[in-house]
Parts: sequence; C-alpha cells; structure tokens
Amino acid sequence: MKVPPVAGTRFFPVNRGEMEERGWAELDFLFVSGDAYVDHPAFGTAVIARVLEAAGFRVGILAQPDWRSRDAFLSMGRPRYAVLVSAGNLDSMLNKLTASKKSRSTDSYSPGGQAGMRPDRATIAYCSRVKECWKDLPVIIGGVEASLRRFAHYDYWSDEVRRSILFDSQADLLVYGMGELQIRQIADLLSRGVPVGRLQDLRGTVYRTNEFPEIRGKFVEIPSYEDVLSDKKRFAEAFRMQDAEQDAFHGKTVVQRHGASFIVQNPPSPPLSTEEMDAVYALPYTRTYHPMYEAAGGVPAIAEVRFSLTSHRGCFGSCSFCAIHYHQGRIIQSRSHDSLLREARILTELPDFKGYIHDVGGPTANFRIPACDQQLVRGACRNRQCLSPTPCPKLRADHSDYIDLLRKLRALPKVKKVFIRSGIRFDYLMADKKGNFLEELCAHHVSGQLKVAPEHISSRVLALMGKPGCEVYEKFRLAYAEMNEKLGKKQYLVPYFIASHPGATL
Repeated sequence: MKVPPVAGTRFFPVNRGEMEERGWAELDFLFVSGDAYVDHPAFGTAVIARVLEAAGFRVGILAQPDWRSRDAFLSMGRPRYAVLVSAGNLDSMLNKLTASKKSRSTDSYSPGGQAGMRPDRATIAYCSRVKECWKDLPVIIGGVEASLRRFAHYDYWSDEVRRSILFDSQADLLVYGMGELQIRQIADLLSRGVPVGRLQDLRGTVYRTNEFPEIRGKFVEIPSYEDVLSDKKRFAEAFRMQDAEQDAFHGKTVVQRHGASFIVQNPPSPPLSTEEMDAVYALPYTRTYHPMYEAAGGVPAIAEVRFSLTSHRGCFGSCSFCAIHYHQGRIIQSRSHDSLLREARILTELPDFKGYIHDVGGPTANFRIPACDQQLVRGACRNRQCLSPTPCPKLRADHSDYIDLLRKLRALPKVKKVFIRSGIRFDYLMADKKGNFLEELCAHHVSGQLKVAPEHISSRVLALMGKPGCEVYEKFRLAYAEMNEKLGKKQYLVPYFIASHPGATL
C-alpha cells in the first residue's frame, strides 16, 4: 500500500468474507458510515469501533453503502445488538455543497476523492434502509451530523427549520458529543438484555418519547418545534437555553416538544480524564485506509492527519459561529506527554515518514490546559466567556506545558521538524505574561506561514462573533514581525476572514 498500516494491526471486517476469516458468524454491532473506512483516531468511526472492540465486542464496518437498496445493508447479516449510524466526520450536506449551494467536485473522505458516494442527509437515509431490513433492531445515531441536529434546527440547505433528526431518522437513541463513554455504557446494557427503550438516563444521549418524561432532578423545557418554526426570536431563545446546558458539571436535562411528542437531552457526558484520553489513543489503529481503496488511489483525507498528533479536545474560545464547543465542550481534555510521545514514535517507524510531524494540537492548538482551575470542579461559567469580550481575570494563560511537550517531540530520533498547523488563538498567546511561547513558535514550529483567524475588521461584528478587537490582532501582528526579525527568519501571517457573518453590512 502507498500508505501502509502499522505493523501488527488489522482492519475491522468490511464484508462477509473478512468476517469468516476471523471465524465470526455474526457481528455484535454493525457500524454504517458515510465516510470511507479509515482506521485512524482522527476518524470517529474508527474510534468508536476500537472502543467497542476493546470492550470485547465484534464490530463490522459498512462504509458508504449503496443506499438505493437494502442489499448492501444485509450483506454482513443481522448484528446481535444494534446498528450504529454516522454520516461521517462532516455533515453530509456540507460535504456535498459549498456555501453557495453548488456541488463540490471532490470529497476527501471518499476513495479517490470521488464526490457523490453518500446520500443527502446520510444519517436519515441510512437509518431508513436499516429499519427496512430489521424493524425491531436498535438503531443508534451519532457523529457531527446527528449531534448538531438533535433539537429543532435551522437547515441552511433547504432554508427551513427542521425537526430533530431523531424523528426523521426514526433512530432509537442519539449519542451527542464525542461518544466513547456513552457507547461503552450502551453496549454493556444492550448485551445484558436491557431493551433500548429503557436507555433513557444515560448522560450524553438524546431520546424521543410520546409522553412528558419523568425526570430526576432539574430540567429545562425550551420553546417547542412549532414555536421556533414560526418565530425567529423563539428560535434564538431555544438555542440560548440549549447552549447554557451543554456543561457536564451543571447542565440540566433539556426537553423540547414536537407536536404530541418530546425530545429529551440528558446532561452531557463527563469530560474524559487524561488516563481515559490516553487509553483511547493507545488502541491498535492501523492508521490508514482499508486496502479495498488502493485501486482508487486511497482516501485523500488521510494525508492531512497521517503524521499529526491530537493533543487535546474541547475549546473555551466559544466563538459564536463555531460548533466545536457545542460538540466537544468548553473544558479542555488533554493527553499525557507519554501518550503523545508513544504515538509519535509509532509515526517515526512508518515507512513513509520523512521526519516531519505536521501538527500537534486540537480545535485550538495552544489550548493545552483548562481555562481556569475551577472548570474541573464547577464546570465552565454559564454566563461568562473565557476570552470574550476581554480575557477573564481568572484565565490561566500559560503555554509552559505545551512548550515542554513540543521540545520533547523535537528531541525524538528521526524527527526533523514539528509543525503547528491546527491554528492558535493569538489573544490567548498575548495574554500569557511569560511571553516565551511566541519565540518558541517562530523559532521551531512555523513552516514559513502561520495561519491565524482575526475573522473580521469591524469591532461590532467581532463582538458578535465573540472574538477580540482589531487592536489585539494588530498587537500580535507587530510582535510576530518583531520576533521573526530578531530570529532572522522571513515568516508571514496568513489571516482568515469570514464574509457575510450576521451583523456585517457587506
């Protein structure tokens, strides 16, 4: 293979023949995915499948099945416990269309970059076929598409408010957020014979019911689907109320009426501990695409992550246009240095490794620690952002741990250079009074151009975005230029901007 697997690892079965090679007569879980099968920790399908495997379950991957008939869905037989469905790493409509609603010519998550390998609203389409095959089998949906559509939501592509995806998909349960803790609990309960209809108290899950639920503890009822369908202010109020409850420490159960039925979101799943994060990334990923895609030229998406390291999850930046904090939470969950160094050593032993680690980061590269000490005790503040409109007085702006990690990675044998490509928050960098990260960054981790995201030039729009004012970017720009001059380097900034953001007049 052009992108060979890690020695000693193996792929999950993708067809009946590969099941038989393992001596499996049936699966415990069938995982239907809108992406091609890439067994790498940057792909949600691989992570969830590996977590289930580690718990002793047999998992098969049905990647990008032909949704026009039942045949592909029946090909690996009826699984013992449930079918898991995800549209993939991206929302399937975003994957298909540009912001101008024009069809994209390529798809990085499909073999050979070929477009058109998944249906519109893939979660709904796949669930429909699964229900045709096995009406009584539990169907559990997750991933970004399902997670972000768990309540009544505005659908940009059709320019309408759609009801919760749980109704249109007819799935039995929705897992929101990252999912490792939830899927272990779900699998354990289903394997012990608990009916899926009784799985109504698991954190990090959403279910639908025809009766107002009996809820232990406090809950919030947000404006109904009918309310938000007809009133934009009620829609905004519903989202504000949802958003306030997306914290694992103080989030309440959220209920939304849809006609005579209800959507119930249980409180978020707790953040993973460092030990739990390390365990997820220590699972035996092959770190490449399945060999069945080799003839098509592989799966392009592997190129971006093949030699990259995910150091943490979560983002306390909480930009108003971004969904990361709604999916991963505001509390940073970091891996240990030992875990990252072990993974880096695996990368250095791959035959196609050229000495360059392409990225060490996460949603925001330089957020390696929680925003403040209180977040791991009381959660993120309900009515206060960590960086906007100005940094919170309790913000712990400190790059010491990140610098230490980067130095250890640079010292590994066979490593020539360690880049940072996932983006930094320059306002957080400027808030660090030690001031030593900028020199470390410019001296060792920029490949000539550093991408940053000031996002806009209007102070009014920036305030709506939850971003710092122009003066903060200007201060950073000057500091960056001065540091590169001091180091004798010609390195440049590449600023990113958002056009047509709500509040903008252009």
